[in-house]
Amino acid sequence: MIRIFRTREGILKELQKPEENCWIYVVNPSQSELEKLSKELSLPLHFLTYPLDIDERPRIDYEDGCLLLVIRVPQYDEDNEEVQYTTLPMGIILKENFILTISSRENEVLSAFLKGNVKGFSTAKRARFILQIFHQTALSYLNHLKMINRKTSMVERELHKSMRNEELIKLLNLEKGLVFFTTSLRANEIMMERLQRGEIIKMYEEDKDLLEDVIIENRQAIEMANIYSNILSGMMDAFASVISNNLNMVMKFLTSVTIILMLPTLVASVYGMNIKLPFQNSPHAFLITMLISVGLSVVGILLFIRRKWF
Repeated sequence: MIRIFRTREGILKELQKPEENCWIYVVNPSQSELEKLSKELSLPLHFLTYPLDIDERPRIDYEDGCLLLVIRVPQYDEDNEEVQYTTLPMGIILKENFILTISSRENEVLSAFLKGNVKGFSTAKRARFILQIFHQTALSYLNHLKMINRKTSMVERELHKSMRNEELIKLLNLEKGLVFFTTSLRANEIMMERLQRGEIIKMYEEDKDLLEDVIIENRQAIEMANIYSNILSGMMDAFASVISNNLNMVMKFLTSVTIILMLPTLVASVYGMNIKLPFQNSPHAFLITMLISVGLSVVGILLFIRRKWF
């Protein structure tokens, strides 16, 4: 999918063809669309294919007057039953008269620009646009980290009364998402710091201040991800012990019940022998046998209660 936009009088409007100071929005393009973009816009083809590789790392590249920035943005996949929180690469290509973004899937970072949720956004201010994308990416990571924290609390409540592994697996999947987030945030930070140190794109003083704010928020997201990851690791270890302890308690209870039920069975087995037994000629033999069975069971129950085996 290829769409072209440009801001006019503060409003983002869609165009039919590229023009000066436009934003070219590309999502999951076909091979023919990539070749068409490369030819019409004089872009290196590999600049368009790099961000479509799911394992591409954040970096900066420059060739033939084109600047390529690759960052990793957070992605939430509700349909994925295993790891719902992950990241995917997004490419930003800057040329003299336009800016192009490309990714394999739609993401909420660029959706915020399309919906008009970013203040002061203009396709003509291309350097500012790039920094706003970075800022929106950091905010998106922070929002997803808060969602992970809420989900962790929900799973924790379930674990208090659980003896299954399902809740532990949920925590494990959340921890995987945090690992993906931490790795991507650190790689983004390295790329942003390189952008800050070098004269790669022309930035005004307010743009430099914005980049500093973005780096600070990115570091805050890294710290939050590390904290949540440590909490999750400790929680998983603790609740693995809780589940094991719950299982031990159940096994102890079932063993105690088995022993109590064995006492009447023992009495019944003895009186089932074909030998001379006490009370066998008594008209109250059955009642006496039952009383002995109940008495032994009560004594066993009281003994177990006293020793806190029940």
